[in-house]
Amino acid sequence: MLVVDKPAGIAVHKGPKGGENLEAYFDALRFGLPRPPALAHRLDRDTAGCLVLGRHHKALEKLGKLFKHGQVDKLYWAVVEDGPKEAEGLIDLPLGRLDATRGWWMKVDPLGLPSQTRWQVLGRGQDGEGKALTWLALEPLTGRTHQLRVHCASMGWAIVGDPVYGSAAPGTGPGLQLLARDVIVPLYKNKDPIKVTAPAPAHMRERLLACGWREVTETAA
Repeated sequence: MLVVDKPAGIAVHKGPKGGENLEAYFDALRFGLPRPPALAHRLDRDTAGCLVLGRHHKALEKLGKLFKHGQVDKLYWAVVEDGPKEAEGLIDLPLGRLDATRGWWMKVDPLGLPSQTRWQVLGRGQDGEGKALTWLALEPLTGRTHQLRVHCASMGWAIVGDPVYGSAAPGTGPGLQLLARDVIVPLYKNKDPIKVTAPAPAHMRERLLACGWREVTETAA
């Protein structure tokens, strides 16, 4: 297994329209094996942070089962517009496809797939214009497409920089304020799970700082 710190703004694999993608660079990560690693799961183009790769077929098969059965724990950081009044909670809203013309865009749908996200407030603050911000830890208990983005927006506190479900105009703003912060993988039966933590990316630091995050803590970790 390899875990890479995926930068925001690049797709993990080539889409139908082509374009730059992270998978195109995997040959540099063979480290002596005859084939490059492959994706064990996906992250959105605009999401940064922990991305898990399997180094060979057997590893991919095992990782695939762990992800499928919800045995891989994932924790995200997000900075959202405004924010919840409570300190923590659970979003339990089923999700379905928006429509056939919108690709992977999703919506809250009573007939959709069960979807749950646990959240906790880590800090609060304001942006440079005085608008309220909240720094959240998000734990997806299910793995639906765009789950965190749709769930946050549906609660009235969209993720900052989201041009699809939030108020950001496409191609403008600070970029999506969403980080795959931690991934915990129980890879071996008789060993502790492997935990990997991604650093706060540059495009999120201004708003994280405004909400109480401190770079010195990050460096110490």
